[in-house]
Amino acid sequence: MEKQKLRSELDDNYKWDLSLIYKSEEDFNNDLKIAAEEIKKVVDFKDLLSSSSRLLEYIEYDEKTERLLYKLYYYAHLNHDSDTTNTKYQQMVRKVGDLLNEYSELGSYIRPLFMQTDYSVIEKYMEENPKLKDYEFSFQKMYRYQEHTLTEKEEKILSTLSNTISNPSDTYEALTDSDMEYGEITLEDGSKLEMTDSNFRNLIESSSREERIQAFNMMYDTYAKFKNTITKTYTGDMDAAIAIAKLRNFTSARTAALYGDNVDTSIYDNLIDTVNNNLDVIYKYFSLKKEVLELDELHLYDIYAKLIDVKDMSNYTFDQAKEIVINALSILGEDYITNLKKAFDEKWIDIYNNKGKRSGAYSSGFYDTKPYLLLNYEGSLNDISTLAHELGHSMHTYYSCKNQPYQYSSYNIFVAEVASTVNELLLSKYLLKTTEDKNKKLYILNRLMELFRGTIFRQTMFAEFERDMYKLREDKNVLTNDILCNHYLELNKKAFGPNVVVDDKIKYEWMRIPHFYYGFYVYKYATGLSCACYIVNGIINNKEGALESYLKFLTTGGSMYPVDELKVAGVDITKPEVVESAIKMFDDTIDEFKQLIKK
Repeated sequence: MEKQKLRSELDDNYKWDLSLIYKSEEDFNNDLKIAAEEIKKVVDFKDLLSSSSRLLEYIEYDEKTERLLYKLYYYAHLNHDSDTTNTKYQQMVRKVGDLLNEYSELGSYIRPLFMQTDYSVIEKYMEENPKLKDYEFSFQKMYRYQEHTLTEKEEKILSTLSNTISNPSDTYEALTDSDMEYGEITLEDGSKLEMTDSNFRNLIESSSREERIQAFNMMYDTYAKFKNTITKTYTGDMDAAIAIAKLRNFTSARTAALYGDNVDTSIYDNLIDTVNNNLDVIYKYFSLKKEVLELDELHLYDIYAKLIDVKDMSNYTFDQAKEIVINALSILGEDYITNLKKAFDEKWIDIYNNKGKRSGAYSSGFYDTKPYLLLNYEGSLNDISTLAHELGHSMHTYYSCKNQPYQYSSYNIFVAEVASTVNELLLSKYLLKTTEDKNKKLYILNRLMELFRGTIFRQTMFAEFERDMYKLREDKNVLTNDILCNHYLELNKKAFGPNVVVDDKIKYEWMRIPHFYYGFYVYKYATGLSCACYIVNGIINNKEGALESYLKFLTTGGSMYPVDELKVAGVDITKPEVVESAIKMFDDTIDEFKQLIKK
């Protein structure tokens, strides 16, 4: 078996260039010392609302200090993630983390100070000092929370209790990440394999039905053993969210969770209603799956099985991946591609795996750094798709930082997955157009169908479960594991329809979804993909203004509320037609697969 390379054994051409942040560790340590002194000055601004000039002085100080802290943070965390075994980088991360926490604690009086001051004072100061006008949207976002902010003493109590409040989710994480053991599976060749949460996906996608059945049963039999404990952690987390929402004068935990994005609950409900009104499309997909897999009955342990597997789609060099992605995204125009190439030419990307490197992939950067990408490239089509996806994030960050002042340079999480998914879809469309091989086309179509199934339909089912359970709890119902499991089972029966045997053990699946502890987060995956489909449809069909609107959207950063930013891209997420566009693309993909496989 080939050993993982050490970080030092990799060619520098394959590593990101973090000297673009700090030329040396000495420069980093010098700024660390400066930051340690600068953060202490925040206690001197208790009179920051005494005049317009003093307010501006505080804002300029805070911005300068925050930028310094984040420059230190990104240098430390990117170095650490490239080699988590390096104790020097571990210390860097801890030192910067300590400074960030100290700055937050020292400045904890700032927000309550604003909240105790009427907004008319801020308006008066903006009239007196035009420079403050540049921060008007920031002031408006802050003051939206005035009616939901407690007294300084009450806020301090809540802050002190933060670790206690997060205890249910921490306990759940410890249980599922560390303490759970599933057992051994007998593979098709007779060998034994210990099943883990990380290899479950490969097992449930196996071409061997017996392996899939074993994995399915083992996973949910294990969770069933912990049903009482996990019910306690989940309902405990719900109770904490409901209590805090009440304390902050929100009508519900869901309203509180969506408030930061300024998203009305009707958008959340519209997603669920639109998907439920179009379940015939997902039923059609499962009917196709049953037919292609040649099964008398399609069970839940069969739904992840690949309809087609092409071996030679996993040997692309990184240079080939780069060329494919650039060609696929060239539809976005010359300026976009010119800036995209900087990611390769200026070494924003850490390409290959090494011992101690963080797994997975991400895009990470801010106003004063490049939008760096971490990959663990192995050469598969999935890896090429990941490259396109993360470049979408990086280009969104690049354009936002280039076109917005610092205070509006970071985009909201609600729109974060739009640009990345636009790139993924454009890559798939390009590959389908340029690939002649039938099996390769079928493979790409299969991946697309799974994207829609897993994101639009599955995540929406999760969102419906979360909404329903919180409503029951807020209506004073006691949530037992039977209530949670049975409701989840019924949602599965509705979601999978008449062409799938909904095995009873699936009722325990809700227990293995960590996102249920993130508070009404999962729906954003479905809305993000829906928006991306709507945008891509406009671009590839040469809809007038579609490309220009999308590129303008990339420049908006955090200068508007996310729903308004999407309108810049020509997307009105309040309307069912956006989600319907994704379902229509899914339906068309199913038809394309059916026609091609018959040839």
